[in-house]
Amino acid sequence: MKPLADGPPDPKSHELRSKILSLQLLLSILQNAGPVFKTNEMFINAIKQYLCVALSKNGVSSVPDVFELSLAIFLTLLSNFKQHLKMQIEVFFKEIFLYILETPSSSFEHKWMVIQVLTRICADAQCVVDIYLNYDCDLALANIFERLVNDLSKLAQGRHALALGATPNQERSMRIKGLECLVSIMKCLVEWSKDLYVNPHSQSNLGQENKPSTETDSDSGKGTMTSYGSVNSLSSNNSSQLTSSQPLDNPEQFETLKQQKEIWEHGIELFNKKPKKGIAYLQEQGLLGNTPDDLAEWFHSDDRMDTAVVGDFLGENEKINKEVMYAYVDKLDLTEMEFIPALRRFLEGFRLPGESQKIDRLMEKFASRYFSCNINNEVFASADTAYVLAYSIIMLTTDLHSSQVRNKMTKEQYIKMNRGINDSKDLPEEYLSAIYDEIAGNEIKMKVGAVIKQPNKQGKDITSDKQRRMLYNVEMDNMAATAKALMESVSHVDSFFTSATHFEHVRPMFKMAWTPFLAAFSVGLQDCDDANIALLCLDGIRCAIRISCIFRMELERDAYVQALARFTLLTAASPLTEMKSKNIDTIKTLISVAHTDGNYLGKSWLEILRCISQLELAQLIGTGVKPSRQSPGKGDMHGGHPIEAFDPEVIARGGLDSKRLANLQEQMGETSSQSVVVAVDRIFTGSVKLDGGAIVEFVKALCQVSMDELAHVSHPRMFSLTKIVEISYYNMGRIRLQWSRIWQILGDHFNKVGCNPNEDIAFFAVDSLRQLSMKFLEKGEFSNFRFQKDFLRPFEHIMKRNRSPTIRDMVVRCVAQMVNSQAANIKSGWKNIFSVFHLAASDHDEAIVELAFQTTGKIILNIFEQHFAAIIDSFQDAVKCLSEFACNAAFPDTSMEAIRLIRNCAKYVAEKPTMFRDHGGDEINVPEEDRVWVRGWFPVLFELSCVINRCKLDVRTRGLTVMFEIMKTYGDTFLSHWWADLFQVVFRIFDNMKLPEQQNEVGVTTKAEWMTTTCNHALYAIVDVFTQYYSVLHTVLLDELYNQLHWCVKQDNEQLARSGINCLENLVISNGTKYIQRYYSYKFVSMVSEHDNSPENHPFNKMESMEELNDSLSPDHTHENRSLKRADSNHSVYSTVSQESREHKIPRSKVSPDQKLFQGLLIKCVVQLELIQTIDDIVFFPTTSKKEDAEYLAAAQHSLDAPYEMDTSQQEDQGMYQFLSSQQLLMLADCLLESHKFAKDFNSNHEQRNVLWKAGFRGKAKPNLLKQETQSLACVFRILFRMYNDDARRGEWSQIENKIISYSSKYIQFFITYLVCSRPLSLKILLRHVTSTVTRVNTDSSSSLYLVCSRPLSLKILLRHVTSTVTRVNTYSSSSLYLVCSRLLSLKILLRHVTSTVTRVNTDSSSSLYLVCSRPLSLKILLRHVTSTVTRVNTDSSSSLYLVCSRPLSLKILLRHVTSTVTE
Repeated sequence: MKPLADGPPDPKSHELRSKILSLQLLLSILQNAGPVFKTNEMFINAIKQYLCVALSKNGVSSVPDVFELSLAIFLTLLSNFKQHLKMQIEVFFKEIFLYILETPSSSFEHKWMVIQVLTRICADAQCVVDIYLNYDCDLALANIFERLVNDLSKLAQGRHALALGATPNQERSMRIKGLECLVSIMKCLVEWSKDLYVNPHSQSNLGQENKPSTETDSDSGKGTMTSYGSVNSLSSNNSSQLTSSQPLDNPEQFETLKQQKEIWEHGIELFNKKPKKGIAYLQEQGLLGNTPDDLAEWFHSDDRMDTAVVGDFLGENEKINKEVMYAYVDKLDLTEMEFIPALRRFLEGFRLPGESQKIDRLMEKFASRYFSCNINNEVFASADTAYVLAYSIIMLTTDLHSSQVRNKMTKEQYIKMNRGINDSKDLPEEYLSAIYDEIAGNEIKMKVGAVIKQPNKQGKDITSDKQRRMLYNVEMDNMAATAKALMESVSHVDSFFTSATHFEHVRPMFKMAWTPFLAAFSVGLQDCDDANIALLCLDGIRCAIRISCIFRMELERDAYVQALARFTLLTAASPLTEMKSKNIDTIKTLISVAHTDGNYLGKSWLEILRCISQLELAQLIGTGVKPSRQSPGKGDMHGGHPIEAFDPEVIARGGLDSKRLANLQEQMGETSSQSVVVAVDRIFTGSVKLDGGAIVEFVKALCQVSMDELAHVSHPRMFSLTKIVEISYYNMGRIRLQWSRIWQILGDHFNKVGCNPNEDIAFFAVDSLRQLSMKFLEKGEFSNFRFQKDFLRPFEHIMKRNRSPTIRDMVVRCVAQMVNSQAANIKSGWKNIFSVFHLAASDHDEAIVELAFQTTGKIILNIFEQHFAAIIDSFQDAVKCLSEFACNAAFPDTSMEAIRLIRNCAKYVAEKPTMFRDHGGDEINVPEEDRVWVRGWFPVLFELSCVINRCKLDVRTRGLTVMFEIMKTYGDTFLSHWWADLFQVVFRIFDNMKLPEQQNEVGVTTKAEWMTTTCNHALYAIVDVFTQYYSVLHTVLLDELYNQLHWCVKQDNEQLARSGINCLENLVISNGTKYIQRYYSYKFVSMVSEHDNSPENHPFNKMESMEELNDSLSPDHTHENRSLKRADSNHSVYSTVSQESREHKIPRSKVSPDQKLFQGLLIKCVVQLELIQTIDDIVFFPTTSKKEDAEYLAAAQHSLDAPYEMDTSQQEDQGMYQFLSSQQLLMLADCLLESHKFAKDFNSNHEQRNVLWKAGFRGKAKPNLLKQETQSLACVFRILFRMYNDDARRGEWSQIENKIISYSSKYIQFFITYLVCSRPLSLKILLRHVTSTVTRVNTDSSSSLYLVCSRPLSLKILLRHVTSTVTRVNTYSSSSLYLVCSRLLSLKILLRHVTSTVTRVNTDSSSSLYLVCSRPLSLKILLRHVTSTVTRVNTDSSSSLYLVCSRPLSLKILLRHVTSTVTE
């Protein structure tokens, strides 16, 4: 420790030589120290108290040899004794070594020796981590590691001020050394965390089918990526042995301490700028109390605050500041201290503020505290004396030691200035003199270490080496004094040194230091072309990427990877002409990082793959090949160059001479070297060794780069797309869980690329998909998996979105090839295949449709036979696909063949029902018994219904036929609730007709065509199916079927309405005898009774008045107002049809609105007649009534001399009469009477008929409802008389008899009123004479009387038969008699029943009466038989029958007399 003589040291001087020898001996002792020396407390204390203090003096020596030996000793202490010298090591680093690096006044030799020592320290991983752990994570100590890294970073960037006159080589050497230290630290961190690193090339994610790669990783955790392993690095083995007294390494605890320290440092930084803000921050974080005592304690214990800021804060006049200042001063123990030492103690913690008022407040409190601590002091009379004296001492210090004061204060002046301050008395002159001498000799300063040292900024003003040495010597003296003081202060302090053992410490170390590392490496790469510096920077960046990858630090990793990518110049804004060898090395480093750290790169893969994409273009410059203008090219990629930047011709035109161009091509040639090409290929081939998460990120980034490449409109490139195909092929052997995640990304990418507007690109994508699919399908698939479905989905997407015929054709061909070659291996992929064909089926390109249909047909006819179990899950898709083929109107032959194939599918369902039951598929909630329906029958029948609803006439007719053929053929296997679902589908056929039709000719025409063809066909087929499977269907579908028929009957289409009526008739006649409950027949009766038979619902009911009719037929009346609405209909009369159906309309002439109205009325009239006939047919069986009419006619025409014998052998009841109750029959009769009444009223309204006729209704003749009137009444009497003859209904005879008599009386009266003469001639006269004559005349057959109603009957005709009789009796023979009947009413029916009743009572065959009205009826026959019978039975004149015509003749009178007479 003996100081050297002033001036330059003499190398041969005894002092220097002895100092050097002593240092060498000490170094030798320390280097060869054994275990006892290293652990013995006595030796350790000697090192602390003597060696470290001496070393702090020699560590700042200007003599290089002394300085170098001091550094060597320090290294030895750090290596062997660091666990005992924690505080001393901090002083060495903080006050000496790092300060020498930072100050510009230190010589190059000193800096160089320090950096050499730091190089060895930084090469020891244990030492580096220990420094961070023991200093940066200690709240009371300096951040040695952080400061070291920052200083080295500045040095590596060339930002540290070097010694004056340093040569460029020295600067370069210093930068290299700084970079070496940084790289050494990075490699230490890599080494420390190497156990966490997993080399992707040391494992394989593939199964046994892929052999592990035999290639080795040149950088797999050994060699360059570890610590230097230099002989100059420290050997920390001895110091790393833990003892029981040393604290354990707890990463969580140290990380917490580090976080707290960072909060303290941030709070102190805020305090130094704005004290209140810093205090508030620390209080919010819970590290600082809220009371003044807490703040005062903080100011005393922590010397990291700016002392000037602390002084200003304590001197403020605010309440809180004064309270803190009072607490601060009160914490000082000034008992029995002299005044000057007490003042020094007071002022060592802060710097006095410059404002006098603040100083006044501080001095006042100090005086009060001092006086209270020394109350027995005999010198000061009061605290005022201490206050004034303290203030004067401060003024004296400023006066004596300030360079700005020239005239210094003398002792006498000072004594004079303090007179009278001690309670108006003077202090002793000896006392004041001693104060003056002490202040003059020893300035009042803050305590050692309280000042935050900053490198001397005067170094910028140094102009000579002499000035530098002088300034350096001053700094070194100050540094030595400070270091010595600190060493002495900590020489007796025991502190524990923690030896790091846990790898987790690397994370916070790197997180704290990554920015200065990045700055140093980036500046080194950017500014220097030196190869050594570039390699060091690249090595450091590579290590940094490794660490950030290992600890999943995404922000840091992305920053380093982006920096590396930027320096490749491939994606940067810099022109490629600036490409240098360092950029080529950067490219190689980037490739190496991708190869070795692929498992950890995550989103950073995007930057790497962008560079590799650009590298492919850069290789073209090296080979001199011009980039292709047609397929490969470069788009405006993110941060990339345009394709022209890689064109040698464009580069040459840019002003680059041939020599520089050749040099550039040579540089670029390295990118085309075999090693680079192989390394790039290894990235893609090595993707099979990435783990599950890494491969997903890799694929995602590659797809993004590919999209960027393809985004260029004129020059898209397919480099990355090609690589995507390659890596897909390589990674296909991964476990399905990983592969499904990969394909989720790849499939989406192929979806986009396959729809690219450039056909070449889309074609390549589809072809690549084909190759991958063929490879994937070879692997096969187990049941109930969906991997194939996911894999083949892009074909479906491309087919749906890409409208290019070429691409669509390619997709179909690819899928067809898969079907032809891999049918046995396809499982879940069938769904995608049928989906593609479904999309192709609606195409208008014949080749596409034909190929798709041929392949589909092959599947149905051949593959179904062999692999139906595999396709069963996609059976519904197959049927749907065939349905789409059938609905393509452009290819009718294909449509017909598709329907045939659907019929074939039904055969498979019928033959293999167990397969459908056994395969649950997606319908897991469907009962087993219903699976064959849900997955088999229902799809077939539903798609046929879709064909019917969508296609034109011939196709839908074929579809309708096949659908009902399937029902009839296989319906015996259907369950009842299946039928319910099925008929919901079948009734959809009529839904088109229930929708509002378009108000145009096409809509009306198409609806009419539908009703006439499809609906008509479907109605008959539905009834047939219902009849065939009546036992199953009657309980679930009869109501719905009745409702559907009801709707059809109420339509405006005559054919459909007729068909509905006929189907209703067939339904009831075919199945009526099977009805178990009377409810069903009642349902039929109710439906008929609800139909429009009532007058208020009749079509003509809307035109009851002339005004309404004229309004409806006026030219300016709208069509909507003319349209007739059904009063009780729930369906609109309008309908809409598909566009396709409208294109195939039936040609029809235009109909005027009036004619359309009349046409609708006519249809409704026809329907009324059809319903009347249907009731007759259902009740009495078809043709029964006609047969009876024919027999009665034959009997009437037969000669009365030879009575006609009627055939009664086939008169058994075949109709529904016997199954209907009397109430239901009477209800039908009431309905018919209502219809008859309306028809009669309309026929009687001549005015309304004339208006209709003139308006053009029915053309030549007046409109009438004659048939409706006569047929309805005829049917009524058939029903009533049949019931009256039925012994089984004897209980209702009285009711029926009353009805017969009432109706007969009413309607005979009505018809007789229509017998009008040309001259007023009472029928009474005629009948009176006729009857009187007849009763007197014998039964001469020539006396037949024929009354003809259909046309006017001349009296001549009458007289021809009875002329002799009549003329003899009555002279009124010249009166012409015209019997006119305005209605075609058959009296035959009434009289037939009357006479049958009479003959039932009287069995005399000769009395048989045949009354025929279709031809002239002889009233004579009636009256002859009636009267002869009566007169034979009873000759009572009172029982003679008088037919009186002046009043309405009641049939009741006739029957009463007849029956009463006969029964007697």
